[in-house]
Amino acid sequence: MPAYLVIEAVLTDPAAFVPYTKAVPPLVAKFGGQYISLAGSSEVLEGDWGATKVVLHRWPNMQAARDFWYSDEYQEAIKLREGTGTFRVMLVDGLNQETLE
Repeated sequence: MPAYLVIEAVLTDPAAFVPYTKAVPPLVAKFGGQYISLAGSSEVLEGDWGATKVVLHRWPNMQAARDFWYSDEYQEAIKLREGTGTFRVMLVDGLNQETLE
């Protein structure tokens, strides 16, 4: 069953965040993830999202996402975003298409 990483980011130092943006996409691909949304343009339909950007990754399953998140490579990369903003990350189960039919 697919799984999704949902990342909310409010950047306070976008220039310092750039090295992180260069380091992480190859790791996502290496561990079997795929970007669904990469903090592109958005439209708020309800609520106060402020300057929040959202990034979505799709993973084959929860364990693949965990393998990425807890990998030595990603733990090193995550240090690149320290001091660049505030982040919230959630791992959620997707739906199996068969359960919808």
